[in-house]
Amino acid sequence: MDRTVYTADHEDFRDTCATFLAKKVAPHIEQYIEDKALPRDFWLAAGELGLLGLEIPEEFGGAGAEDFRFNAVWAEELSKVSAALASCVGIHSDITAPYIVELGTQEQKERWLPKIASGECLLAIGMTEPGGGSDLAALKTTAVRDGDEWVINGSKTFITNGYSADLVVTAVRTSPEKGAKGITLFAIGAGDEGFSRGRKLDKVGQTESDTAELFFENVRVGDDRIIGELDRGFIHMMQKLPQERLSCAISNIAHAKQILVETIQYAKDRKAFGQAIGNFQWNKFLIAELVTKIEVAEAYLDNAVAAHAEKKFSAVDAAKAKWYTSDVQNQVLDHCVQIHGGYGFMNEYRVARAWRDARVTRIWAGSNEIMKELIGRDLGL
Repeated sequence: MDRTVYTADHEDFRDTCATFLAKKVAPHIEQYIEDKALPRDFWLAAGELGLLGLEIPEEFGGAGAEDFRFNAVWAEELSKVSAALASCVGIHSDITAPYIVELGTQEQKERWLPKIASGECLLAIGMTEPGGGSDLAALKTTAVRDGDEWVINGSKTFITNGYSADLVVTAVRTSPEKGAKGITLFAIGAGDEGFSRGRKLDKVGQTESDTAELFFENVRVGDDRIIGELDRGFIHMMQKLPQERLSCAISNIAHAKQILVETIQYAKDRKAFGQAIGNFQWNKFLIAELVTKIEVAEAYLDNAVAAHAEKKFSAVDAAKAKWYTSDVQNQVLDHCVQIHGGYGFMNEYRVARAWRDARVTRIWAGSNEIMKELIGRDLGL
């Protein structure tokens, strides 16, 4: 069935994205994997085309699209090339930048947004802490008032773009006695004294995504670094998490769909016992199931994207989309590996990398168990 959520303008934009990725990115993926990071040249090239500032107003150098469907198209095309690409760009553009766009002061917007849109200022978001996991309200990084400054101490882990970020929107505890109501967001710069990074973490998948631990040792910043309102950081994060989870869901299905397309071609080309392996009834029936699962999930996601574009997408909707798409993604890719046989276990084959890259999607942005908890609570359970 035709997808109806996107217009001709969105499809023209898709062509722009696909062309950019085919020419400027796909030929260099092996180098990205070896370096365990995306080079600054990638960010600057994407910024020059206006691909990093879709949610940033034109007055600050962005595209000012004001239509999340463009973000979704960009995420889909990134995911076809590499799940890690979509992760890194999503953290920068769809997840972190909106905090500054929607909560930042005029001075903050003028200071940071033009370089965020151009790729000169790379963003990360510091939520997860060692021992904290999905429990954002339990974070231990603190900011203590000292005259006109705040002194920040603590650490974050599993931070995407963490090794190369220029600016990190960081959740810290400013009023310990208030629990979740005592958290504030600060923008911490890579050049701030007392800020440091650990090594690039050695992950099972998404190797080309630089992921690191961040450390804050008596980092001193002023009130001009507060993003949003004092002690309302947890609320700000809860308001932004639906878009983060939707971005993840979009990437999940686009990623799995592309590898399934390639697997179908493999099943047509690979011969065994005198015929294409796709002709064996088991494989034929299995592929039929996988295609249907992807298309059903994609249809749900298209509705979710349309709802979000109209500001009608809830946190519970996001939880459903996030857990379900990651589950479908992992199921599909596991079967794709099996269809490839021994070759599916070789890193030189995209299906093997995709399988490894996908496993984390059941964990990040709130584990799938947390997503089901949110859905269950909404049902009064």
